Amino acid sequence: MGNRLYVGNISFQSSEDDLKELFSKAGTVASAKLITDAATGRPRGFGFVEMSSDEEAQKAIELLNGSSFMERNIVVNEAKPQGERDRSSRGGPSRERGGFRERRPGGRR
Repeated sequence: MGNRLYVGNISFQSSEDDLKELFSKAGTVASAKLITDAATGRPRGFGFVEMSSDEEAQKAIELLNGSSFMERNIVVNEAKPQGERDRSSRGGPSRERGGFRERRPGGRR
C-alpha cells in the first residue's frame, strides 16, 4: 500500500486546509491537493492527500472512507498511478469500445 490517497465527492466549498485538518485525525499529513478545472479554475470535487506513512494512510481509509465531510459522504482509497486508471469509465471514446475510427473523405465513417 502507498501513502498517497484519492479523496472523492469533496464539497466544492472545501479547501486544502480543510482536508489537512480532517486527515490529521489519522496522522501526519504530508500534503493535500484539490484538483481544479484547468479552464475555469473551479474545483472538480476530488483531490489527493499524502500521509507520512503507509500505516497512517491505511488508518485514514478505515477512519474516513464513507464519512460525512462538509455535508457529503467522501470516498477515500489508495491512489492508483496514472497509468493504471480505468479510462473506459471517463465517458469519452475508448479504443476497447471502438470509439476511435478513421474519418473517410466525404464525412462518412
